Amino acid sequence: MNVAHIMYVQVEKCEELCTLAPCSKKNYMAVYLEFEEPIKELEGELEKAKSIAEKSKVDVSKTVKALENKIKETRSDIYSNLTAWQRVQVSRHPERPYTLAHITALTNGEFIELHGDRNVKDDKAMVGGFGSIDGKTVMFIGQQKGINTKMRQYRNFGMANPEGYRKALRLMKLAEKFNKPVICIIDTPGAFPGLEAEERGQGEAIARNLFEMARLKVPIICVIIGEGASGGALGIGVGDVVLMLENAWYSVISPENCSTILWRTWDNKEIAAEALKLTANDMLKNKLIDGIIKEPIGGAHAFPEITFKNTKTEILKHLDALSKIPTNKLLEKRVEKFCAMGVTK
Repeated sequence: MNVAHIMYVQVEKCEELCTLAPCSKKNYMAVYLEFEEPIKELEGELEKAKSIAEKSKVDVSKTVKALENKIKETRSDIYSNLTAWQRVQVSRHPERPYTLAHITALTNGEFIELHGDRNVKDDKAMVGGFGSIDGKTVMFIGQQKGINTKMRQYRNFGMANPEGYRKALRLMKLAEKFNKPVICIIDTPGAFPGLEAEERGQGEAIARNLFEMARLKVPIICVIIGEGASGGALGIGVGDVVLMLENAWYSVISPENCSTILWRTWDNKEIAAEALKLTANDMLKNKLIDGIIKEPIGGAHAFPEITFKNTKTEILKHLDALSKIPTNKLLEKRVEKFCAMGVTK
C-alpha cells in the first residue's frame, strides 16, 4: 500500500466518521430502488418545475406544492405495502446510513475508536470504541460496510474475520471492567467465509462471543440497522434488549442463498424472503427481538436524521431501564430470554 493510497483511505475514513458534518456533504445523485420509480419520476418533475421558476421567474408555486404532496402520497403508498423482499432491498440501499454514521449521530462526534484484537490484526469490518450519549458513556461495537467502492473493499463489505469478533469481545471485556453498557450495531451480510478465516477459527470466535456475551456483567443493547445475516450478526447479537429498524432484516441465511440451496437458482429469492420470516414484524411476532424502531416513510436512506433521532430515543429509554436492574437479575433474564427462543408448546 503506497502513501497516496494510505492518504486516500484516511480521507475516506474521515468521511465515514463525519457523515453528518459539513466537511462530508456532497452532491450525490440519488439512488432509487426499482419499486421507487414512481417517486423518481415525480421528483424529476419537481426539479424541472423549480428550475423553470429560477430561470424564467414564472410563479409555479402551486405546481410545486401539488408535486410535493403527490410525492408524499406516493411514498406513503409504496412504503406502507412493502413485501419482505422489498424490505431486504431497502436494508441494502447504498445511501442507507451505516454503523459509523449512526455512532456519529448518537454521540455528536464524541467517539473514540479503539483498534485491534491484540493477537492478529485490526479488522476494519468491525469497529468499536467508547462514546457518549447525552452524557452517558457506552461502548459501541458494530460492523461497518463502507460508504463507497474503495471503502467497501477496505471494510471487506462489513464481513468480519475471526479477529473482528475477538476485537469485539476485547472491547466488551473492557466495557465490563469500567462498568459501561455495550451497544452493538449490527449490519452485515455475514461473517467472512474465506478459507483463511476458517483457518484462524471463525466458528470458535463467534461461539466464544455468544458464551461471553451471555454472562457479561453490564447491560447490552443490540440494534439491527440493516442486514442481520447468519452467525456474522449473532456474533455481536446477544443482548438484554434486541431492537430492529423497521426496514432491517434478521435471518440465518439471505433470501438469495436460501433460494440457491432449495431451487438451485436465485430466481425464487422473493418466495424465500417471505418464507424466512425475516422482517422486523415477523421477528417481533416470533419473540426473537424486543422492539422495532420506526423509520420515517421513505426509509432511513431518505431521512437519516429522523432515523437517528428515533434510534437514540429507544436506546436511551432502554439504557435507563436496564441500569436499574441488579447484575445477577440482568444475567438471569438474559439467559432465560435466549433459552426460551424456539420453544413451542
